Amino acid sequence: MHFFRLIRPINLLVIILTMYGIRLFFLPYFSEDVLLKKSHPHEALDYFLLVFSTVLIAAAGNIINDYFDVKADRINKPDKLIVGKHIKPRWAIVSHWTLNFVAFSIACYLTWAYETFWYVFIHLLSINVLWFYSMYFKRKFLIGNLFIAALTGLVPLLCGIHFLGLTTPFQSANFMSDFKEGANWISQLNLKIFFIVALAFFASCLNLVREIVKDMEDVKGDLLLKAKTIPIVLGVNKAKWISLVCLVAIILISLPFLIEGYSVFNQTFVRVMGPSFIIYILLLLCCVLLMKKPEQKRLKQIDLILKITMLIGCCMPFYWYFL
Repeated sequence: MHFFRLIRPINLLVIILTMYGIRLFFLPYFSEDVLLKKSHPHEALDYFLLVFSTVLIAAAGNIINDYFDVKADRINKPDKLIVGKHIKPRWAIVSHWTLNFVAFSIACYLTWAYETFWYVFIHLLSINVLWFYSMYFKRKFLIGNLFIAALTGLVPLLCGIHFLGLTTPFQSANFMSDFKEGANWISQLNLKIFFIVALAFFASCLNLVREIVKDMEDVKGDLLLKAKTIPIVLGVNKAKWISLVCLVAIILISLPFLIEGYSVFNQTFVRVMGPSFIIYILLLLCCVLLMKKPEQKRLKQIDLILKITMLIGCCMPFYWYFL
């Protein structure tokens, strides 16, 4: 039971939902050879292995993060402390490397099966980044937050690498039935690439904000470790405004696509992008809460809302599939 708490099953579930949501998005566009199993006959099993290996690396990263954070967690989260209290540190290390070994072995198989070096490269990069983040970069100004945000965005990119070679090219016109001929730039997007890049970008940005908010929650424990997080170096108030600016930027960057999409697809676009309006409401709620005094209770509320926002975002392909 304590081991499952250590690997943070809810976070792992979000990764699983994200990766299988992406699979549902690409499923209608699989090439004929893949559908007839003339090429990659075990693709469904291979993708399960890809999801499984990604989850193992994330679980191993959570373990090593708690291993190096024992001192801070005694202050920040004494009720959630696991390593050193319920699980011995040496067993945490053994578990960390065992999970990584299994994940890397799967990556080697996928690299061989799909004749691409990307699987081994991304898995090896993720394992090392999570190790050095937990050991060193987490306590450095900004760089640790950027590393975790980048790794979050790497999950959709990894899925995109898997599917781009298995699917036929398609534009947004093939996705929306109400496409107007001769319409503007949004109708000419390669939807495969746009979907993956947009998902990776917004996942990274939202996770960056969440990491800053978590640092604001953990100031007391991080001071004990002499960490140089954004709230410690610049102050909690400035960190709050940085988070607010990032959220406003996310909203403003996405607005042109929503406005242009509506002008092209009208009511079809409203139906298809319905969950995104819930996401906007939640992001605006976070902005309102960030404008208030950064109390612990309020920061936890913002963290929870951001988690829900990311969960809705990763579940949107399921909504599209059953629409």
